[in-house]
Parts: sequence; C-alpha cells; structure tokens
Amino acid sequence: MKKKIIIPILAIATFFGTVSFQNDFFEIAKQIEIFTELFKELNMNYVDETNPAELMDNAIEGMLEGLDPYTKYWTEQEVEDAKINRSGNYSGIGATVRNKDGILTIVEPRKGYPADKAGLKAGDKIVKIGDVTVEGYEGDAGDLLKGSSGSSVDVAYERQGKVATTTIKRAGVEVDAVPFYQLIGDDVGYIVLTKFNSKASAQVKEALVSLKTDGATKIILDLRGNGGGLLREAISICNLFLPKGEVITTTKSVVKKYNKTYVTKNEPVDTEIPLVVLVNGRSASASEIVSGGLQDYDRAVIVGARSFGKGLVQRPKPLTYGTSLKVTISRYYTPSGRCIQALDYWNRDEKGNAVRTNTEDYNEFKTKNGRKVFDGGGVFPDIEVESAQMSSITTALAKDNAIFEYATKFYYENQFSDLSEFKFTDSDYSDFKKFLKNTGFEFETDTETAFAKALTQAEKDDFKDEVNSLVTQIQAKIDSAKDAELDAKRAEIQGLLEDELVKRYFYRDGLYQYQIANNKEIAEALDVLRNASRYEKILK
Repeated sequence: MKKKIIIPILAIATFFGTVSFQNDFFEIAKQIEIFTELFKELNMNYVDETNPAELMDNAIEGMLEGLDPYTKYWTEQEVEDAKINRSGNYSGIGATVRNKDGILTIVEPRKGYPADKAGLKAGDKIVKIGDVTVEGYEGDAGDLLKGSSGSSVDVAYERQGKVATTTIKRAGVEVDAVPFYQLIGDDVGYIVLTKFNSKASAQVKEALVSLKTDGATKIILDLRGNGGGLLREAISICNLFLPKGEVITTTKSVVKKYNKTYVTKNEPVDTEIPLVVLVNGRSASASEIVSGGLQDYDRAVIVGARSFGKGLVQRPKPLTYGTSLKVTISRYYTPSGRCIQALDYWNRDEKGNAVRTNTEDYNEFKTKNGRKVFDGGGVFPDIEVESAQMSSITTALAKDNAIFEYATKFYYENQFSDLSEFKFTDSDYSDFKKFLKNTGFEFETDTETAFAKALTQAEKDDFKDEVNSLVTQIQAKIDSAKDAELDAKRAEIQGLLEDELVKRYFYRDGLYQYQIANNKEIAEALDVLRNASRYEKILK
C-alpha cells in the first residue's frame, strides 16, 4: 500500500518539477533569442555607427540595476581586482585612489610605499599617467597606475592649483587585515580589523595571543568602518572567542545547495576574556556576522552605533573571457535567527529607492542569556555612543567628499610636527561651516523630501495657489534648521574631520594612536571593560 501511494506522489512531484524546469528553460531560451535578434538588427540598421561592446555593457547594467547593488558584472580587470582584495597582496603604487567623474584623486598614500616615497599626498589630482591624459580617458584611468614590481611610471598631478610631476617606482604592496594592535594601559588589548581578507583570522589570532602574552586581560576588537569580506574569515574570528561546534550563521536561499549552517571548527584561543566589539554605520556584512554572533552568545558587549545592515551573501560565478558575475545567492541569519538586512531592494518606493524596514516591523529575538535583540536594521549596540553615529547630514558630507576636501585645505594651512600638538578648535569648526557655504554644499533632508511630495500632491489637488504663499516661509525655516544641524551633529562630524586630518599628518599609525587617547567610543569601551559589574550586568 505504501508503494502504491508513494510512487504516484513521487511521479507527480517529478512531473511538475520537470514541467516547471521546462517552462523556465523555455522562457530563458525565448528571451535570449529575442535579445539576440534585437541586438543584431540594432547593430545592422541603426542610423549611426554603434559600439556593440558598449551596448552590451549597458544592457547588462540595466538588467542588474533592478536587483540589489551587490549583484554585479565584473570585467576581466575587476575579477583580478577582487582576487587582490581577497588576498591582500598586489603590485602597484600603494595608495587608495578615487575615480569620480573622470577625476583621479589620491585618497590615502600608504606610509613607506611608492606613492608616499614619490611625494604624493591625499587630495592630489592625477592629470596625466605616462603619455595618457586622464581627462577624457575611456575606461578606469586608475588601472594605468598598476604594473609589475620594479617598473616605473611618470605622473603629473595637480596640487593647490599647481601642476607638478614625479616618477613612481611600483612595488609589491601588502594590505594587512590588522594594521594596528596595542596594549592600552597594562591590561586592555586593542585590535583594529579593517578587512576580512584571507589574512584576517590569522592576524587577529596573532594579535590576540601577542597582547595576552604582554598582559592583556581584556580585549577591544575594532570593526568600525569595516565593510566586510570573506564569510569563512568571519566564522574563524568568532571561533577565537567561542567554543568549537557553535553555530555562527545560517544561510538561506531558494537554491537548496546554498542553504548552509556554518559552525566553529577549531579550539578557541580564549572563551572567557572580557570582550568589547566596536561597530558603526559603516560596519557591514562579515563585520555584522562577527558582532551579531558574539552578541547572540552574550560573548561580547557591542559599543558604538547601529551597523550598516547587510544581510546578503554573494558569490562570484565565472563567465567566459575571464569575466564574472558576482551574484547574491542567499541571506544570512545570526545564531538567534536574526536577518539584519536593513534595505528591501525587492519592494521599492515610487522613486525606485530601496525601502528601509520600519522600526515597528522589527522582530524580537533572544540571546543565549535571554536578552532582547532585533532584526531588520543592522546590529544594534548594547551601548550607543553619539560620536559613532551617522546622521543624514554627516552621511551627505561624507558622500559629497566635503570632509575630504576641507581636510586638504586645512592641511596646507596648518602644520603639526608632533601628534601631541594636533588640535581642532571651535574656530576651525566655524571655518569648516564657512567652507561648506562657499563651496555650495547642499543636502536634502527627509523633511524636504516629504515637503516636495506634498507640494506635488497639492498641485494635483488644485491647491497650488493656496500653498505657494507658504512655500518660501517653510523653506526658510528648513534652511535655518539645516544650519543648526551642523552644530547639533558636531560630535559625529568633527570626529570624521579629526580622523581624516590626523591621517594626513601622521598616517594610519598616528590615527590609531590619536583615537586611543581621544576617541569617545574607545573611552566607553575601556570604561565598561574596567567596570566588571557593569560588563556582567549588560550581558546578563
């Protein structure tokens, strides 16, 4: 009887599964055939000469645009860049470079590497590389700076309105996942983790063991600004503080083979040492797996500001001619069951923007000790610190590069020979606000967005004349409120200004030393670690 029942059911399931697959396959084949015919006819018949490669790139970008921003088509060069990013080793000039609107800008030269030795500074605009003029160059001009170790490249750059030239001798560059660690006082070890590349867990372990040997009985793991990376490295870093066999994350997908549970596989270094993890709005992906996992097991106190909220996992899929598709394959969940994805890319607003999950729609979960935690909006810290937050105006300033550009101005107007001399005063902040006005910095608040929407609706309802009399008055009040916002959010804005400036004068090592002495999030971390009753009360 069981066979008589089970076999027909299996046959029916197989039939419908086959039919479903055949329908999908037919639809794919149909659309490819239509596209191929369209592509051919367009190239053969369009009134002007077309560029097939450019047309195809635009078509691919258009197809992926409606998905999440992490699903991307990688060219052959971008595939190589991704490999370099994962490995942490490459050959080049040793500087972070930004290519925006055809302008190539040095963002940060690494101390002791070729760009630094050649005299390049943050804010320098590259105008010529070898015989190639950057302006109008088709493609990414930054690729021209790459090359084999020992080779040289002549560069012309603009600084403070003047053009100069230099020769850069390329060299091997090693990007450490842990660029800095140090004992604070006699008992607290401080570890900065900036990337989840293939070196991440090994370097964190090395730093942890070294600090414990030097006397550290408490640890701060700094994940602020860490945008993530390799999932396996996140699991291994959790494993340094958690026992073997603990679930760190679970991934779920419509594709069954991507439904996986990731557990710690090795013996830990220390499961008892008091631990604080620092996060902010730029801590994402693998950073959230680590902070979320340690929070769910009540293994660490999380300090700072709500993390970015990226709960999606990507995997590169090789294509022909050395290209690749980096595709989102699954969502990940923390040990308590949270998915901390903040933006919904599949249900967008009327402008096509991804919608942020509303606070009232967050779901409650419990940590190992029964503490309440929530999904839907990143990892929420156990202790929030104002200076770690990123308000809308601070985000706009960073996105517009206003902080970066002012730091360039400040750097050439003020000199400090020693880190202890550096200070950013009230008058300096006033000068920054004047700089914003003189450069025409503008940003749109949520209030203005809602106001514009209301005006549009008023016009549709034939209330335009009645509303227009109030528009100027309301806008003036909004502008006044925006000016006041620069003062209200000074703590977070000035924190970013100081970080950028200290890097200009004293490189990364100077930045970390300055933060140990002056940063409010680190001060809060030290306070909770050195107050055992407060630490235990938070976790229990």
